[in-house]
This record gives sequence, C-alpha cells and structure tokens, in this order.
Amino acid sequence: MHQYRFLLLFLVAAVIMLPARAQQGGIENLRETGKAFASVARQVSPSVVYIQVESKQEAAGMGPFASPFSDEFFKRFFGEPFPGAPQGEAPQRRAVSQGSGFVFSSKDGLLSDRTYILTNYHVVEGAEKIKVKFQDGREFIAKIKGSDPKSDVAVIEIKAGGLPALRWGDSSTLEVGEWVLAMGNPFGLSHTLTVGVVSAKGRTSLGISDYEDFIQTDAAINPGNSGGPLVNLDGEVVGVNTAILSRSGGYMGAGFAIPSGLARSIAEQLIDSGEVVRGFLGVVIQDLTSELAESFDIEQSRGALIAQVTADSPAQKAGLKAGDVIVSYQGKPVKDIGSFRNRVSQTPPDSRAKLTVIRDGERREIDVTIGRLDDAQLTAEAPAEITSELGLSVQTLTPQLAQQFDAKAGQGVVVTKVEPGSVAEVAGIKIGDVILQVNRKPVDSAQAFNRAIGDSRQGKRALLLIASGDMQRYVVLSW
Repeated sequence: MHQYRFLLLFLVAAVIMLPARAQQGGIENLRETGKAFASVARQVSPSVVYIQVESKQEAAGMGPFASPFSDEFFKRFFGEPFPGAPQGEAPQRRAVSQGSGFVFSSKDGLLSDRTYILTNYHVVEGAEKIKVKFQDGREFIAKIKGSDPKSDVAVIEIKAGGLPALRWGDSSTLEVGEWVLAMGNPFGLSHTLTVGVVSAKGRTSLGISDYEDFIQTDAAINPGNSGGPLVNLDGEVVGVNTAILSRSGGYMGAGFAIPSGLARSIAEQLIDSGEVVRGFLGVVIQDLTSELAESFDIEQSRGALIAQVTADSPAQKAGLKAGDVIVSYQGKPVKDIGSFRNRVSQTPPDSRAKLTVIRDGERREIDVTIGRLDDAQLTAEAPAEITSELGLSVQTLTPQLAQQFDAKAGQGVVVTKVEPGSVAEVAGIKIGDVILQVNRKPVDSAQAFNRAIGDSRQGKRALLLIASGDMQRYVVLSW
C-alpha cells in the first residue's frame, strides 16, 4: 500500500514539474535564437557603411526645416508631394541624403588599394560628393564606379584596402518562412538590425525598377535602409534592401530586397566594364489571364502572350508571331511576364535560347539567337493598366509605335485604352494621345508612368503634359 502511495506522489510531483521544465526549455530556446541573431550582427556590422550624399536639388518649399533625406527618398517612401510641404517652384539648394551599403568582394577577390561597396542607384543618384562611414568611425570619400538605374544597383569605390567584406549567399535557395536579418541606417540610426522572415519571392511588376525579382520580407525596412544587406543566419548576403510598400510612409510589414544573384551579376559587370549588357528578344508581351487563355483555346493560364513582334528583331527572325504564348524558356516554365523579362535580360547576347510556345493550340519548340539590348531599344512590355484610378492604359513608345503615332521613341507613353466615363475620358484624353510628363517630370516608359502616378496617390491629383498631334496641353486629373 505504501508503495502505491509513493508512486502516486511521484507521478503528481512529475506532472507539476513538467510545465516548469517546458517553460524553462522554451526560454532557453529563445536565448539561443537571440544569441544567433547577435552573432550575425557582430559578423555583419563591420562591413556595413552609412552613406551620406551631397547633391543639388530643388528646395521645393522645405524652408528652414530641410530634412536630412533627399527628395527622392521622400518620393519613394512617402509619395509626392511630401505631406505638409508647400508646393511651388524653388531655386536649387544643396541637399544631403543618406542610405546604406556594404563591402563586398569582386570576382578578382579583395584588393589592397581599393574597396568596392554595393548600394542602390537611387541612394547615389545625382551625387556630387559621397561620404561613407564604417562602424568603427572611419570615414572615406567615395566615387561611383558604375551604376544601373534599370535594376537600381550601384557600386561605389573608396581608396582603402583590407576592409572586411561580406560573403555572398545563394538567393535562389531561399525559402518562404526562412529567417533573414536586415542591416542598415534607417533615419540615420547607424547600424540598426531588424529580424524577420522571407515573406515571398519573385515579386515583380511593383513599379520600383525596370527589372524586378524582389524578395519580400517582414524584417523592418525604413528610409535610410536602402542599399543595406539582407543576410541569412550564416551572415551571407542574400539580398539588397531597396524599398517598402507603405501608405503611411513608415514600415507596414512589407519590405523588398534585390536578390543577391541579380545584384552580384550587375555589380560584377559594372566593375568590369562600367555598364550592364542585357539580352534582347524583341516582343511586346502580356500576362496570360484565364480569359485570354480561353480566347486562345489554351488550357493553362500561365505564360507570356506575345502581343507584338518588333521588326527585324531576334524574335521575328526566329519566326515568333503575335498570338504565340510562351510557356517555357530554356526548359523552365514561364509563370509571368516579369520573371520572363528578367530571364531574357540575363541571357548573354549572341547565345541560343530555346522557347516552347503554343500556337493555334499546338506546342512548338523555337530556337532564337538572343540579341543585345541597346539604349536606343526600348524594352517591350505590356500596357500599364491604371484603370482603377484614371481609367486609361498606356504603353512605352517603341520605334514602331512612335512612327505610327508620329511621335518620338523614348519621349512619353502612348494611351492605348480609355475607359468610358472615367477620369481620363472626362478630361478629354483619347487613344493615341502621348503623355510626355507627369507632375512636370518626363516619363519615358510605362513603368515610369506607373511610378509617377503611384507617387501622386496620396494627393489624388496629377498634372499631365499631353501631346495630340502637333499640339500640347496640360491636363489636371483628380480622383
């Protein structure tokens, strides 16, 4: 009997102790996680720099309360105009903006006489003087080695060697839910670390840059973080922090980083030749919606629909036609036009590429020799739909469209659709009109138009300069 009582008491005591042990175990796990984050911070911080840029910009009514951030930062994070800022023409002023960057090793390794630092193009755009500061307090004057506005990547160089460089990670192996850490200088707060997870991969068509393949993360990214590294738990760079999605101007849970694979490729080209070489196919494409798939008698609703083939382009020479649906490129499925466009651009010119297309319900294999995208060639793209706000669609002026509408390629976007009863129709905008400027700033592509309208969302007002034939006029749209 005594043995049973002892066993019962033992079991009761064990049950009472289990929650305490479980709680203690949970706390220990959290401590270990915290130590892992701290270890990454110690490893990464010496290679991250604070970047201060001096440039000439319009004062735009900032008065005595001039901000340490550039106008471009405000447009990117707060919209245009900045809330509360008076409007009107203003003289040029010397502006100071800020951002982040990190030391990396080129394919030739670390150099003894100079150091390369990766950042965003929009951080150093228009810079007259660039100063970088390391965590240990050392400061250097930097110069731009090369920049690529289409991908928003820039490389700056300082005359110093022996500085610690971050290791590159493989962004293609990232998985949704994986821990990542963002390091940078938000609001000038040097070497700030935030932690989150990979929320999504392959984000395109955001209107942030021409070539998009963003990693989305919930690690807090704010103004000043641009150009800083996004690293994994091994301290390897898997992305370059670039922008946030925000209606308030602050962090709202969605940040975007350029994947390391793309950033590294661009950086190496900028160091080697000072320019980025991209592949060129020569087609106007659009996403294959379920309605379009049904219209073309295609079962699947993923792929890129060719709306137009550029004359004398690699696509035309290979026999591609309008109405073809590209479902595979180099043996990999085509999911959307953004990712397809990136893959073509990263294909070396003069190399052969295999496309699988569906034409008249039949699959065909087509070999094409990829060309080189020159500055004079505007990358073909689908119309930019703005129907929810303005009720119109626009398209980049390709040389063919420019000839058709008696316009100049690269100067403005052509209106391809106007919704009945929309804001655009009420304002008198018609199909074939060419929009030259938005808020007194030129737009040379559908993406640039999208970004400009996006910057006007907060004020719900945009000033357009429109050309109709030989006549130009300003139109104010309010919505």
